[in-house]
This record gives sequence, C-alpha cells and structure tokens, in this order.
Amino acid sequence: MLDIRYIKENPEEVLARLQKKGKDAKDEIAQILSLDAERRNLIAETESIKAEQNKMNKLIPAYKKEGKDVSAIFVQMKEMSAKTKAIDERLKEVETQFNSVMLGLPNLPDEDLLPGGKENNEPLRFFGEPKTFDFEPKNHVDLCTDLGLIDYKRGTKLSGAGFWIYRGMGARLEWALLNYFVDTHLGNGYELVLVPHMLGYECGLTAGQFPKFADDVYWLETAEDERRRFMLPTAETALVSLHRDEILTEADLPRKYISYTPCFRREAGSYRADERGMVRGHQFNKVEMVQYTLPEKSDEAFEELVANAENLVKGLGFHFRTVKLAAEDCSASMARTYDIEINIPSMNGYKEVSSVSNARDYQARRGMMRVRREGGKTEFVHTLNGSGLATSRILPALVEQNQQADGSVVVPEVLRKYVGVDIIKK
Repeated sequence: MLDIRYIKENPEEVLARLQKKGKDAKDEIAQILSLDAERRNLIAETESIKAEQNKMNKLIPAYKKEGKDVSAIFVQMKEMSAKTKAIDERLKEVETQFNSVMLGLPNLPDEDLLPGGKENNEPLRFFGEPKTFDFEPKNHVDLCTDLGLIDYKRGTKLSGAGFWIYRGMGARLEWALLNYFVDTHLGNGYELVLVPHMLGYECGLTAGQFPKFADDVYWLETAEDERRRFMLPTAETALVSLHRDEILTEADLPRKYISYTPCFRREAGSYRADERGMVRGHQFNKVEMVQYTLPEKSDEAFEELVANAENLVKGLGFHFRTVKLAAEDCSASMARTYDIEINIPSMNGYKEVSSVSNARDYQARRGMMRVRREGGKTEFVHTLNGSGLATSRILPALVEQNQQADGSVVVPEVLRKYVGVDIIKK
C-alpha cells in the first residue's frame, strides 16, 4: 500500500511513476484524494459534536442543582447522538471505499527503472559462456525420459497437464538441489522456516497479491463456518506475514529467512513447444529468501539477495545473466526486481530461475509491520524476497548443459555428496 501523505504531497510524481508501470491512475488518485478529504472532514465533525456533547453532559448536574429545566439539553443530546450515528455510518462507507482503492494501486517503481515491459529489460552482467557440443544434443524432456528421471506420462495421469513425477535418480537430483540451496543459505546466516502450505486471505493481502490476483491461486473449498484458505503460490506469501501486526526493534533487524515449499500456480503457461516438460507447471519446488530490514539498509539487503542467488547458479557451473527489469515487468507489489536467467540450450534463449525484488514499505504498510527506533519513533520496515532457487528450470538446464555424447549426465560437483554419484546414466 502506498503512503497517503506521499500521494497528497506528490500527486503528479505518483501518477508519473505509476505510468511507468503502465498504470493510468488519474481516476484512482483523484478518488483517493477526495475520499481522504471527506474522511478527515467527517472525523473532524464527529469530534466537534462529541466535544459539544461533553460540555452539555457537564451542564446537566449544574442545571439540576440550580433547579433549571434540563429537557432541552436532552433533546439536543438526542439530536447530536443521531447525527453522530449517521456520520459514523458514512465514515465506515468512506473508509471502505478508500481502503479498496488504495489496496488496488501497485507499488511505485524505483525512479531509475526504465518504463515499459520486457522490451526495456536491461541485462547487467553475464557469467560464463553458452554451452557448445561436438555432438547432436538432446532436449531435457528426452534426456529426463531416457534416463528415467522424470515421469511425465504418469504425472499427467495423476493430476493432468502441468504436473510431473520425479523418479529414482531424478528425485535424488531434485532433493540434492534443495539441500544445496538450504545448506548454502544456512551458511549465509539465514533462518530456516517451514511454513504452512495453506494460507489465510490476509497473507495474500499483505504480500500484495490480493485482491487483484486472488483468482490466480488455488482456493480450498471449505464449509461456510470455516476460514477460507488457499495453496501458497510461493513461500514469500507466508514469510512476509510472519511479523504482520508486529512492532520490531532496531536490534531485531535484519530478519533473514529461508523456506522450502512446493509452489502452486493456476496459470502454468502456454505449453508452447519450447516450454515443454518442467519449464512451466502448476506445482514446483522452490527455496525462497525473505528479509525484513531498516529502510536505510534496504538497498544493501537487495544486493545481498542478488549475490546469493547468483552464487548458487555459479556453484552449479551454469552460464547465466542478471537482468534489471523495466518498471512494467516488475510485479505489482515490487519497486525493483532483478532476474537471474539461465541458458537452456534447446530453448535458444534464457529462462528466469530467480527473481529478486524489493517491496520497500509497500507490503509492510499492508501488514502493519513496523520498527520502533531507539528514540521511540515507529516506522514501517522494508521487505525483500528472492528465489534461492526454483528447481523446475534448474534441472532442465542441468541435464542439457551437462549431457554427454552417450546420453549420460554429469552431476555438478556441489551436488555429488547429496546424489551419491558423479554421472547419471542408464
């Protein structure tokens, strides 16, 4: 959620920055300013009436003591009470409308971001060189099928398109990746948190995914008297609510968390020929990083998360690039995002395996997550997140980049202690 004071003081700047995200918010900003003014007027009017009621309450015993008639005072008090009730009802309506419009606005993109979408994304750096082969390489679907790593057919049988099953060495390789990610993050000082996979609405609201994207998740059917829950689309949705409605101290920050979860997504892509297999799916595994920081430490934390993600990919020996996203390509709740994109040879391009983002105070305002400074002042924390990493594109890149002429796959050195073999073959 945006800061109403910032909107009131800088309406044109807010409009311009939202326009960089492709959002024409003229009507929304005008409505917000109008509702805020009405809200303040209603509150002032209510307070004025209540002050007058207090004066009259003090007059009643004095009048009675002097033998004066107090019936006129009671008539006035009744009229004031009715007026206050009507104002309170209108105030509730105004606040509901105000909050609804405010929650619908995306985060402001950082000022250095280019406007527009993917066409304006900026590659910042490259690592390694694209893989070349002196034989005809296979794509990851054929490799995983031939080596018995992934069972696509039975995954579809169990759950439909967009699902797969890890089997044998494939399951061990998947688990090895997750172990490698978790062990690395623990070594970097992150706390491992295992969160529920079913979440309440407030988690999606705090993360900025709701209300606009409420239809993009899998909702659970429950009885009317039960709390409605959804399957988490990413561990970020849970982790950024850990300190919802809390006030932390400066000494508490930064808080650095990681969590392993499966992730559930309704939209699983187009199923184009170049997105076969595991590249897009309704369920995939991911280790997520989240930080809560002081505002002045926000940029430093962002660079740390980016470096962590890059180092994981470097450790696997992949060729990749780090891309700074243009404003419109950042998600609605994020002010800044860098993507780590790896090369999957059969796809003739790059695919994102990590997205590192800074929400600034956008999520903290939605979830009332604050820090009390040493001087006693409270302000909103900053929240950041980054994939560290998702496996559904890492594994295809791994088997394609590490394949050999005989159809076997060399296991990256960092994974061998988990997998138990150096080479996977038939």
